[in-house]
Amino acid sequence: MSGHFRSIPVQVSQEFPQLPQFSGFMKPCRFEGEIHNLEVHGSIPADIDGTFYRVMPDPHFPPTVENDPWFNGDGNVSAFNIKAGRVHFKQRYVRTEKFLREKEAQRALLGKYRNKYTDAVEFKVRSTANTNVFYFNGKLLACKEDSPPYAMNPETLETVGLWDFDGQLPSVTFSAHPKIDPITKELISFGYEAKGDGTPDICYYTVSPDGIFTEVVWMTAPVLAMIHDFAVTQNYVIFPLIPQTCDVNRMKQGGEHWRWDPEIPFYIGVLPRRGAKGSDIKWFRAPNAFPGHTSNAYETPDGDILFELPISDKNVFFWWPDAQGNAPDPHQITSNLAQFIINPNSEDMKLSPTYVLKEDVEFPRVDDRVSMSKHRDVFCLLMDPALGTDFPSIAPVMGGGYPPYNSVAHYNSLTGECVKYFAGKTHLMQEPVFIPRAGGSEGDGWILLLVNNYGQMASELHLVDTRDFSKAQAIISLPVRLRAGLHGNWVDGQDLQLIEN
Repeated sequence: MSGHFRSIPVQVSQEFPQLPQFSGFMKPCRFEGEIHNLEVHGSIPADIDGTFYRVMPDPHFPPTVENDPWFNGDGNVSAFNIKAGRVHFKQRYVRTEKFLREKEAQRALLGKYRNKYTDAVEFKVRSTANTNVFYFNGKLLACKEDSPPYAMNPETLETVGLWDFDGQLPSVTFSAHPKIDPITKELISFGYEAKGDGTPDICYYTVSPDGIFTEVVWMTAPVLAMIHDFAVTQNYVIFPLIPQTCDVNRMKQGGEHWRWDPEIPFYIGVLPRRGAKGSDIKWFRAPNAFPGHTSNAYETPDGDILFELPISDKNVFFWWPDAQGNAPDPHQITSNLAQFIINPNSEDMKLSPTYVLKEDVEFPRVDDRVSMSKHRDVFCLLMDPALGTDFPSIAPVMGGGYPPYNSVAHYNSLTGECVKYFAGKTHLMQEPVFIPRAGGSEGDGWILLLVNNYGQMASELHLVDTRDFSKAQAIISLPVRLRAGLHGNWVDGQDLQLIEN
């Protein structure tokens, strides 16, 4: 072994660290297999036909870094196929380079989160493929934003391999949150640190429905910061920079990839979607804040851009503090749904948010059919203490994942009405997906999501009709417990063109 890579002893203990991110409900699952005809309480409408794909970080070996962030685990993809009122479940790990080499070594080899200088061996591609999974052009793509995606067979979940779009991918990174234009069916995506760790380069690209790259634009970020999600309108792309900044010298000394910087503004980049050059991007500035996942963006009749997402005035990733070691109390972190009105032709780069839903929310979704155009309905996770979650009872078994959310909210942006689905005092929610009702208007359909039942230490799928948020239409019991996931998507059966390897 040479270079910066360090020797580590063969691990004798197979025990995961006794820390919250590896304990209780967050104990690694490590299940692969399939189970047909899951138990259904209630009824699933016959016209729901498709597959809910989601991915969770799920380490298959105890980590080399004891206090590893919970989202540094191996990507384990779940598929819930729903047809004729029945649910079939399948789960498989993404066969990344990391997964295969660790399986051969029978121990963990990866070091700190996004710090190759702490690895035991050199990886060509370091990805865990654990952040999002989505379907495009016949392939299921498992993504993590520090690398290209891995392609999987959407029917079998077998890994096809690292996917560079037949050699067209211009950057070494690919967003975990690509967007599909509901009208043109184009894939719109980007990579940040696009020339490798510690580079300020951003590469934006558009891919035609048949997989051909049509737009490629290289840009330079004003600060070397995280860009986890972005938004797209008919004519623009919007890049929100999280004030977590990278320093390669810090990494080489064994430090973290990211460090919170409370002194820099919240930058929002706006680039024309078509025919642009890198110099065309404008970097607007808002007060320092942590942007969450975007719900949507669209253009108003007078040519402005409305950009909507939850933001927090605190460092949501509190485990990466600032240079002085300051970090907020996680119990005091909240994010509220905010909107920015941006004039793309303005020479005034200052922006201020308007808060439209002053409740603690995250993981917003809109009806994909109205994505990139004006929307009315937003579905998101919400924490409402007044609903009566029994935290004294469930806290000992919760483990440590993302902040707890005890309900799913349906927010109507026209009326301001916000209705909530609450599953019970010992239940917390994972990211929802929206399933449209055939022939229905915007927001008419169902919400499907995984729910953590801490009373039974079990995972459940809850199906909620958007016409009645007072109860679940169906609760599907899982015989395995699935730890917190990150992201997933619903793929309608008619869009799922199954392929064979």
